[in-house]
Amino acid sequence: MKVPFSWLKQYVDIDVTAQELEDKLFGCGFEVEELIDLGGEISKVVVGVVTECVPQEGTHLHICKVDCGEYGHDIQISTGASNVYEGMHTPAALDGSTLPGGIKIKAKPLMGVESNGMLCSGEELGLNDDLYPGAEVYGLLDLPKDTVPGTPIQEVVGLDDYIFDISVTANRADCQSVLGIAREVAAVLGKPLKMPATDYTVSDTTDDRLSITVEAPDLCPRYIGHYVRNITPGPSPRWMKRQLALCGLRSISNVVDITNYVMLEIGQPMHAFDMDTLESCQIIVRRAKDGEEITTLD
Repeated sequence: MKVPFSWLKQYVDIDVTAQELEDKLFGCGFEVEELIDLGGEISKVVVGVVTECVPQEGTHLHICKVDCGEYGHDIQISTGASNVYEGMHTPAALDGSTLPGGIKIKAKPLMGVESNGMLCSGEELGLNDDLYPGAEVYGLLDLPKDTVPGTPIQEVVGLDDYIFDISVTANRADCQSVLGIAREVAAVLGKPLKMPATDYTVSDTTDDRLSITVEAPDLCPRYIGHYVRNITPGPSPRWMKRQLALCGLRSISNVVDITNYVMLEIGQPMHAFDMDTLESCQIIVRRAKDGEEITTLD
């Protein structure tokens, strides 16, 4: 299972590096199959501010002067991106930089004009909209105006993180969640565990259409359903999209995402059903019948 370092830190005050924690997890019996450095393939890519943007005559290119802080305040970079504009804050891959996939960026002429790097899209940094808003827009990644020129791009877009890919054995079902791993981390570091909030308000509203029957208690000894109303489907908050993306899940909607989030967080499988779209509001847990076929959700 994939466990983000940043998510673990929400439950434990971790005072060691990701590499040191990897060793400690090995020491207490957890096989870390891989420690993934999200921004490890990226080097010398920083926040750049386009201070001048002039179309290059006879081409689709724009010749830009870019302020990259300590790396240079007047770096000339050519770009073919149609959404570039003066005052734009965007990732600048400088001469000698590296992008995901081992792509090397070198200073070279473009259409006869010297270009000392490349301005980047979100895709070129390995991002999607769940990891960073606007990353899938066609063209350059438009960063907030308060980002500081010269700041490593990993710090700005959240790539300064690690993912622990942990092999959890079948006898440790209690560790098949971020909270379960965090409990082990707290123990090995001698730190207190911060439990997530589980408080909620119950109303008196019920719906008589909802019923649950378990016909195979040997396979499923317990199945719980809860009626929730006044739900407005929509996009999830940015922090939730990011957490799911780091664990390998794409955001779908707030209703679906919260069930996936809770499953990853505490290890409780969940699913949300829209009662208005079901033929019946009876949930029946049973074995398949001989010759029975089903259509899956996907």
